[in-house]
Amino acid sequence: MLVTGDIHALSSAVSGPVALPDSPGFAEETFAFNAATVHRPDVVLGAADAQDVAAAVKWAAERRFPVSVQSTGHGAELAIDGGLLINTRRLQDMHVDPVERTARVGAGVKWRTVLEASVPHGLLGLHGSSTDVGVVGYTLGGGLPVLGRAHGFAADHVRSMDVVTADGELRRIDADAEAELFSLMRGGKGNFGIVTALEFSLFPFSDFYGGGIIYPGADAAMILAAFRQWLATLPDDASPSISLLRLPDMDFVPAPLRGQFVVHLRFAFLGNREDGDALLAPMRAVSIPLMDTAGPMGYLDVDQVHMDPADPLPFADGGALLKDFDDETVADLLELAGDGSGCPLLLVEIRPLGGALGNAAAVPDAVSGRDAAFLLFLLGFKMPPIAEAVSASIRGILAAMAPHSTGYTLVNFHGEPGDEADRARAWSPAVYERMRSAKSTYDPGNLLRFGHAITGTPAAG
Repeated sequence: MLVTGDIHALSSAVSGPVALPDSPGFAEETFAFNAATVHRPDVVLGAADAQDVAAAVKWAAERRFPVSVQSTGHGAELAIDGGLLINTRRLQDMHVDPVERTARVGAGVKWRTVLEASVPHGLLGLHGSSTDVGVVGYTLGGGLPVLGRAHGFAADHVRSMDVVTADGELRRIDADAEAELFSLMRGGKGNFGIVTALEFSLFPFSDFYGGGIIYPGADAAMILAAFRQWLATLPDDASPSISLLRLPDMDFVPAPLRGQFVVHLRFAFLGNREDGDALLAPMRAVSIPLMDTAGPMGYLDVDQVHMDPADPLPFADGGALLKDFDDETVADLLELAGDGSGCPLLLVEIRPLGGALGNAAAVPDAVSGRDAAFLLFLLGFKMPPIAEAVSASIRGILAAMAPHSTGYTLVNFHGEPGDEADRARAWSPAVYERMRSAKSTYDPGNLLRFGHAITGTPAAG
């Protein structure tokens, strides 16, 4: 239990604001993009810099006081209850080196900020479906990029990182300095320390063709069948995905689509109009689109490919890696989520993997999913009166799709982590055992026990 002297010691050790539950700044410092998750730590620090993070972790370690971290809260699946929450959103240092094709960012930097600095140099980073997401949290979970089939997972291309381990030490690690820790931090989702800065590779590009096609939901079976056949014709420079959407009557939805059940094909391609149009032609002929936004696009408009909501919303989600997307898989999915199913979910998404996503990283990391063919991702609004129905639907669809699954997940798409066995599904057995051993080395007191945390290997004897 914290006493006044403990709080004074923390406040004296850092330069950023320290807030208690009854402090005016507490709600702002603990707010998560997933508004369904309300954090209730005992105390929160708005870290001003890496030294604040190190001092706060050392303070917590001395008291055996649990520690959690958040920047944007996009991945806030579980509410933090108790302990010290370190908010890293103020760590905004960023440098893009167009000659070396690298970027170095602080833990609070979002992908949008990186792209605004890199795209004028003809360089892009491996962000996901929304550029509003923080670089560090996304990358530590592996990072599934919009252009993943062309370049692989974001974690594969991390050059170095600054990390505060559970003893309060600030370390710079890379493939040579503390190689095992570096390997497991990339994809290990923050189990071994708090990253304060990250350096990663950028990739050159010239033409970009992107956007989407929205079809009537009544044609879902025909469209999914065509989508499966079409995938075999695509080069790795093309990264598509497809989703079943039940669009609410809300402002973030284009007016003509509000309240409708639709199929949304997303398409991102490193090529020109002629080649992009040729690749998309078979899907444009499948059904009469309600909307077609695909074409040459300035890369800073890349959020238009997936059209993720830009404002915080309460949601629940879950995912699974699939071995296939054959006729039986499609039929099982449509039975629970197709037209007339009464499915309450906003989104039921299939993302093809393969291409560079199936290749081993040049410097080994902890990312799973390289042997999977597809990612299934489910998301629904966690708000009355449908909150319970949304959670039940996610469980039901994942159970029905289990025969088609590899049995594993991607940690960023796992959804709310359950018991230890459930959490272990985010990694291969071999990587998971390495992670447990490393947890015992770098966090033997299990200070970093929130979120998608694992436990260490029990001590011998």
